[in-house]
Amino acid sequence: MGVKAKDLKTIVITGASSGIGAALAIHYAGPGRVLALHGRDAGRLEAVARACREKGAEVEIFIGDTTDREAMQAWLADFYSRHPVDLVFANAGISAGPGPLTLEDPAQVRRVFDVNLTGVLNTVEPLIVLMAARGRGHIGIMSSLAGFRGFPGAPAYCASKAAVRLYGEALVGPLRAQGVGVHVICPGFIKSPMTEKNPFPMPFLMSAERAAALMARGIERGRSRIAFPWPVWAGVRILACLPEGIAQMVLRKSPAKPR
Repeated sequence: MGVKAKDLKTIVITGASSGIGAALAIHYAGPGRVLALHGRDAGRLEAVARACREKGAEVEIFIGDTTDREAMQAWLADFYSRHPVDLVFANAGISAGPGPLTLEDPAQVRRVFDVNLTGVLNTVEPLIVLMAARGRGHIGIMSSLAGFRGFPGAPAYCASKAAVRLYGEALVGPLRAQGVGVHVICPGFIKSPMTEKNPFPMPFLMSAERAAALMARGIERGRSRIAFPWPVWAGVRILACLPEGIAQMVLRKSPAKPR
């Protein structure tokens, strides 16, 4: 189900202090818009909020951790009571590097799942009930093209993004029947503090601003899956369909994060 940009007046964005979240905030900022921006870095989040206010938007910020269920519930319920939410981006996410004992440090693995999966649930669940009761609203769930196949060096990230992808896809039909659109977003490599640490070539690396524009266009057109850039999207889909033995041969040639 599509929506006109002018009808998206109240927008919530988690992980808005940098990268895609910041780009989404600035993309949507403008007169008549109310933005609720979440982040953990107060200085960076306030800088994004200031840029959005300069474009004419009304902005509220929330400093916190999406893994704190009670805090997220309280923040979202309070904001919704004053500004019924038209669109939410469950965007906050992290990756993990290799640890000293295994491919990834066990503590980092659990933190990745907490933020990338539990954090999404804590963002989406409080608003599903409110949007469904109102009979309108849109939910953007940030997955990744990495969520279609397990890649060496990032098992926790791939698995967590696969989990939220399937979660979002399963919500599409039931929530559409209640007037709520669900959009599962699967970007490739995007310029951000997360990807700038990668020491290997990233094909079709895209700016966060361009990514935000593609996401916004996909939501306006009512796409339940927004995946890009298309060459990487096509490559990942082909890889996911290959026989496992052949896929593993291909993946052995892919670069891994350094220890």
